[in-house]
Amino acid sequence: MYEYISGRLDEIAPTEAIIEAGGIGYKVLVSLTTFSALQNSKGENVRIFLHHQVREDDESLYGFSSKDERTVFTHLISVSGVGTGSARMILSSMNSDEVRTAILSNDVNKFKSVKGIGLKTAQRIILELKDKIGKGGEEFTFDSTPASSPVRDEALSALCLLGFPKPAVEKVLASLLKENSSYTLEELIKKALKAL
Repeated sequence: MYEYISGRLDEIAPTEAIIEAGGIGYKVLVSLTTFSALQNSKGENVRIFLHHQVREDDESLYGFSSKDERTVFTHLISVSGVGTGSARMILSSMNSDEVRTAILSNDVNKFKSVKGIGLKTAQRIILELKDKIGKGGEEFTFDSTPASSPVRDEALSALCLLGFPKPAVEKVLASLLKENSSYTLEELIKKALKAL
């Protein structure tokens, strides 16, 4: 729902930040990675990318110093048994690239070293997220092309409607647009259909 918040960093602590925007102070829950990026910016204007979580009894804003960290967070909470608290703990122990590397190299022990993450959860994270990461440590697939590309978005939508799984489509589109970012919608869909 919310993309980011821009405003004055009023307070910063290892687990939360208060950002004043439009005369309102927003409490944003952060990881240690984001805290490290922001700790010297108190009193300055900052931009934090948001993940808005609404539950029956709670509403929270999670903030990230980069879109990349937020992408990793949303992937982590998509894994069964990994909540926002665990995902924030993982991103407090590792940065986004370290999370990717741990997943690609099947490093169960790296995840197990995070407080609250057991063997089964660590294995589930690796199993469920490995397909969402490009080979050779590339970024998560939908981060490797600009999210604002209307041609890519339309092609993704069309191919998913045809019944292809979204992660596979995202991977193929990312690789095609890396080769040539000026494909027309028709060319992109035809080439993706051949690759899928």
